[in-house]
Amino acid sequence: MSVLFLLIGVSILVAGCFLAAFLGSVRSGQFDDNETPPIRMLFDNDHPQNVK
Repeated sequence: MSVLFLLIGVSILVAGCFLAAFLGSVRSGQFDDNETPPIRMLFDNDHPQNVK
């Protein structure tokens, strides 16, 4: 039973590390995309798929 508590604690610690890494990357602007929105219309599909 003590192994279960150990695994729960380790999983919460690992999840907290991943959350901290994600929040750090968001705050540093790693996910900001300033290039794609202006050129997205250039790659628009001219032949839409058949929609029924």
